[in-house]
Amino acid sequence: MTRVQTLSLAIGVALAALAVGWMAGRATNDAPSAATSAEAPAAERKVLYYRNPMGLPDTSPVPKKDPMGMDYIPVYAGDAPAAAPGTVVMPPDKVQALGVRTEAVQRAVLAATVRTSGTVEVDETRQYAIAPRFEGWVERLYANQTGMRVRAGQPLLSVYSPQLAAAQQEYRLADETARRLAGSDPASAASMTRLRDAARTRLRNWEISDAQLGKTGLVLTAPADGVVIEKPVVQGARFEPGETILRLADLSTVWVIAKVPAAQAADIKPGQAARFETVALPGQVAEGEVAFVQPIIDAMTRTVDVRIALPNPAGDLRPGLYGTVLLEEPGSGPVLSVPRSAVLDSGLRQVVLVERAPGRFEPREVRTGRRAGDRVEILDGVREGERVVVAANFLIDAESNLQAALQGLGAHAGHGGSAPAAQATAPAAVDHAGHGPAMPPVDTKKDTQPAPATDGTHDGHEDR
Repeated sequence: MTRVQTLSLAIGVALAALAVGWMAGRATNDAPSAATSAEAPAAERKVLYYRNPMGLPDTSPVPKKDPMGMDYIPVYAGDAPAAAPGTVVMPPDKVQALGVRTEAVQRAVLAATVRTSGTVEVDETRQYAIAPRFEGWVERLYANQTGMRVRAGQPLLSVYSPQLAAAQQEYRLADETARRLAGSDPASAASMTRLRDAARTRLRNWEISDAQLGKTGLVLTAPADGVVIEKPVVQGARFEPGETILRLADLSTVWVIAKVPAAQAADIKPGQAARFETVALPGQVAEGEVAFVQPIIDAMTRTVDVRIALPNPAGDLRPGLYGTVLLEEPGSGPVLSVPRSAVLDSGLRQVVLVERAPGRFEPREVRTGRRAGDRVEILDGVREGERVVVAANFLIDAESNLQAALQGLGAHAGHGGSAPAAQATAPAAVDHAGHGPAMPPVDTKKDTQPAPATDGTHDGHEDR
């Protein structure tokens, strides 16, 4: 190598050393400024929301005071409590776009109203059967039309019966003889008195009143106000003892038989209020009360018959009329309740979405009780005053299930063994919605290099 070449090489090495030193000094000077810029945002912590100083579930997105004048406590991003599995966090614009609405859990009396169908029927306790206890013939039929209204004491029919005529004649003769022999032959008078009393007993057993004992023939009268609902005989027909000639019904009070599902019949008790409506009587509502609850469930319809007594002074409620029955169940006392739309029922469990903070929704399992109208009793799971989602909760629930699934996958991925150092120090991945850590990235780069050889070779190449 010549002298010129050696000198050129030395100058190049010196220039390279100067360049390396200049770059190292610049990197050292820039390091404090970068650290300062990284620490600046950390010093300004972000306030998530403000919580109640007394530990109540009430929160506020802005500073405020409680009724006692105490300031609400800010909750920063680093101080936020660990979210429950499936918790969903949404920005305000997304909450508004989805139409999310919340409502506070309230304590109130639940007055349930059972709505079912019912049919008007005749009051069984107000039916009367005209069935003579002797045989005979219908001489004259005054109540000769089905549906005819009659008054108490009104003649229904006149009958002729040989047995009745013989008993009446025996009574009259015995009575007259006893009176005639009372002074002259007391013993015979006493015998005739016993015969008269026996004839009277036989006539009374046939339901013949004292006023008709000495009369010939018999006229049967109406026992009460009512309507002829059955007329199986005609004028001149013969009847047997105990055969029903006419059947009457008093329709001043009627029954409505309501078919109540077995699941809703447990709380129905006699005496509670009931209403009956029908399209045949528009604008009219008949009010009454429950008279009886059938103890047997209909195996075909799985319903319980509930009997309701309704006054019917005008006779508008005709037997056979079909309509709607409203049963009002009085509440036993104040209970925690939420709207029906707030409860998500999967068949295996019931869940509500509780608003823990503005835009933060936590799924929580609850136990439900009675249902009254559009509200559901909550036995366990939430407290009074907590706010639950009542609209768009299906969309939030789907997001919550996705978050829970991702968290479960992330936890499962960390059970295989210790992660590589580079993976352990890497920040957790964030899902697309910014809802929290998702499954950590998996290092797919495995050490596929062969193990060092022990026979004097390296990487499969012999030493040369």
